[in-house]
Amino acid sequence: MKTQILPNFLIIGAAKAGTTALHTYLNQHPQIYMTPRKETNFFALEGETIDFKGPGDEAINDFSITTLDAYQAEFKGVTNEIAIGEACPLYLYNSKTAAKIYQYNPEIKIIVILRNPSDRAYANFLHLIRDDREPFQDFAKALQAESQRIKQNWEWFWHYIQLGYYGKQLQQYYDLFERDRIKIYLYDDFRNNSLSVVQNIFNFLKVKDDFVPDMNIRPNKSGMPKNQFLHRMLTKPNPIKTALKPLFPPLLRQKIQHQNLAKPELTQEIKQELIELYREDILHCQDLIQRDLSYWLSVG
Repeated sequence: MKTQILPNFLIIGAAKAGTTALHTYLNQHPQIYMTPRKETNFFALEGETIDFKGPGDEAINDFSITTLDAYQAEFKGVTNEIAIGEACPLYLYNSKTAAKIYQYNPEIKIIVILRNPSDRAYANFLHLIRDDREPFQDFAKALQAESQRIKQNWEWFWHYIQLGYYGKQLQQYYDLFERDRIKIYLYDDFRNNSLSVVQNIFNFLKVKDDFVPDMNIRPNKSGMPKNQFLHRMLTKPNPIKTALKPLFPPLLRQKIQHQNLAKPELTQEIKQELIELYREDILHCQDLIQRDLSYWLSVG
């Protein structure tokens, strides 16, 4: 009987901080196995009946895995890989997850990538604008609606502000896991020197660390579509997209899509308000991870 396999490392977040890119790059390494689907949500939602109510939340209701058998099926493709993992940013945010992961594997390796929480919240908003799900085009109005949306059981990805309290979220992991099992990276380092960060992760996972993945793919870019018709042609199921798909390689389609996305500046007023909300937690987080995060407290 084949031994049932579970991950020996997890990328737990944060949302909109590069986890999709990390999944893509790590998945290219011959000694690493990543789940075919990013974000199974298993360790957060095991045993739960899911019925999120926000616009487009049908997707998370459908793709989330809530049973152990279904989760183990995600690893049926494992052969002789050394590092076996999943990337799921809900795991950092969800308050039940650290204990659940520890219950399954107290020796697991935890990888976290953190982004300035104010910028992260805005990128999150633009992501949902891009996906034609966010009812408001105004970020301030969307922030004001957050508490009501939470009460109405909109999925976690709508929690723009709450997702950014990293100190509180990470504390749960440091309370349970040995510090050397947790590896923290900053999004700015990843953006500025992606290969160095990825190869450092390879070293952490004890796989060949001079491997160079194809990093031309930059998945999951957020932004407001400049041309809504073109955006829908490129991203939504439609006959034109199906007909033209063989003529346009994935990288070219991605390039066209990205060039059609604009990113308006986050206003200084809203950023200052967010900084004040996060200030205490940022100071807690920098003490916890032993990295200088003072620049997160600057509007500029």
